[in-house]
Amino acid sequence: MPDAKVKLAFELNSEPVEVAFAPHKTLLEVLREDLGLTGTKHGCELGECGTCTVLVDGKPVLSCLVLGLACAGHRVKTVEGMAGGGSLHPLQDAFAELGAAQCGYCTPAFLLAAEALLGETARPTRDEIKQALSGNLCRCTGYLKIYEAVELAAARLRGEDAKPAPESLYGVR
Repeated sequence: MPDAKVKLAFELNSEPVEVAFAPHKTLLEVLREDLGLTGTKHGCELGECGTCTVLVDGKPVLSCLVLGLACAGHRVKTVEGMAGGGSLHPLQDAFAELGAAQCGYCTPAFLLAAEALLGETARPTRDEIKQALSGNLCRCTGYLKIYEAVELAAARLRGEDAKPAPESLYGVR
């Protein structure tokens, strides 16, 4: 039966959802096509670029490699679930403030991978940030501003009155 669909119940961005979809669909396809959440991006669809990263039970997962059915009963978080209470998540603020997003295509995945890191480590080192984000590729930024944005957000999440480092005369930090 080519039109057969399965029904899945799980928590999405802190809300219970039920969705019906073809059983062969990946979590990426379910999120974008069946639930209309387009913040999660199609990239390589081979698990190599990290562009489709979402959080499942708080851990970064490549949604192009996970069947939607595998998420039954789990907590899934997309970039649409980061902001809350009428304000952006501190990571979103720091990315915007520092210009860490250029074209923005990879940004949702970086934000979620960074959120998972900061959920486990309040004061990550630069090397820990690099390691946590190493599965996410960016073709525009060169990564420095992304790392700085994660450091700034971490400081703010710890309650520090952190400000971005001033730019030099040459625009290099």
